[in-house]
This record gives sequence, C-alpha cells and structure tokens, in this order.
Amino acid sequence: MATFGKYSTFQVAYLVNDIEESIWKWHKLYCAGPFVIAPHHKTDRFQYRGTKQEADVSYAFGYSGDIMIQFIQQHDETPSIYRDMYKRGEEGFHHSGILVHDWEDECKRMTDMGFVNACELWADNVNAAYFDTRSVNGGFTELHGDPPHILQSFKGWRDAHLKHKPTDNPIVRR
Repeated sequence: MATFGKYSTFQVAYLVNDIEESIWKWHKLYCAGPFVIAPHHKTDRFQYRGTKQEADVSYAFGYSGDIMIQFIQQHDETPSIYRDMYKRGEEGFHHSGILVHDWEDECKRMTDMGFVNACELWADNVNAAYFDTRSVNGGFTELHGDPPHILQSFKGWRDAHLKHKPTDNPIVRR
C-alpha cells in the first residue's frame, strides 16, 4: 500500500458511466471483486462547496489485491465533486482514499496545506471529506474515518476477494 503521511492509501476510486459494466471489465481483466453495490446512496449529513445539494450517485466497492476499488456513477447533473472533474459521458480516476483515525486533525492538516475541503459527509456512522488535491495527484483525496464497524466491513470485503474466483459472479447487491 502507498503511504500518505502516517496513513496508507486504501482505496482508488473511478467515476464511471455504468457501474455493472465497469465491474465486469475489472473482473475479467484483474479478477477484481466481488463488488458490493450501494444504489442511489444517501447520506445523513452532506455539504458540497458550502451547499447541501447532494447528487444522485451509486457506488460499488470491491478489492483488487490489497487495494479497494470504488466505482461511482452519477445519475444526474447536480454539481458535485464528480462533475467538478468530468462531464456526463466522461469517466476516469477520481480520488484516492485514506483511512484516518484522527479525522478532524487530518482535515485541519489538509486545510493548512492549502487544499479546499470540497465535500464533507456523514453516512453509515462515519465521516468522510474530499479535498481538492488535483494540483498534486490529478484528483481528490478522501479522508475517511476508521471506526471499528467500518474496518470490519472492509475486512469482510477483502476476505471475500481472497476467496473470489474468476468464474464467480462479481456483483453483490446491498
């Protein structure tokens, strides 16, 4: 795993036009998966660049080796961190995810380095913030809290990947 300060990159995320098509392509190419799909994901609290507007997005999470792969599909044209980078029909790398224990301190550190907190949310009892680090890595950096229940979920997905075979279905519906 790549290291970010005292933390490791645990996730690489891509904006895609079709989550299921992307899952099958990655499954065929890398034997990635299985992927858990969270359709039309909703948060408990949300802010995008000072507003509460939340885009309609679906997510898929799975592993390829030691790295979690996230696919994101935005279903509408609401301004978002995804539309900040890509117009409808475009797709590609979006962000690197970092698990952090001291979330507020790490958000302050990123802000002190001059990066804008473009999006912040609370969902599934965990904080996440997306800093606009395109000037450094060509995408955003997600700071993701690491409470035990989330780490357990991620471990379950990683364990499922270790047992995953090329002939297995790579899609798991949430």
